[in-house]
Amino acid sequence: MTKEYQQKLNIIEKIKKQLVIFKHKTKQGFTLIEMMIVLLIISILVLLFIPNLSKQKDTVSKQGDEAIVKTVETQIEIYEINNNKKITDSQLKDLVTPEQYKVYKKYKN
Repeated sequence: MTKEYQQKLNIIEKIKKQLVIFKHKTKQGFTLIEMMIVLLIISILVLLFIPNLSKQKDTVSKQGDEAIVKTVETQIEIYEINNNKKITDSQLKDLVTPEQYKVYKKYKN
């Protein structure tokens, strides 16, 4: 009886070793389903963030234009204080850069 029992124990130990080896072999990579789930999650996150980024870009552009308008208005005030007269468009063009002038006219008209 002990010889049979010993043989059964040996067989069980061999099966356990094979199962451990099999488990190590099967856990070395991702399955296709896991990869698809990860790609789905990344796609959803990208779809959520891209509209927010474009909104932020518009907000930054608007704030930059407002800062330019304030700068030009300050330059106009300084000119009028120093020269005791109103500034003309041609004088304003000489006073500011062409980009500043375009933005100022866009927001003031």
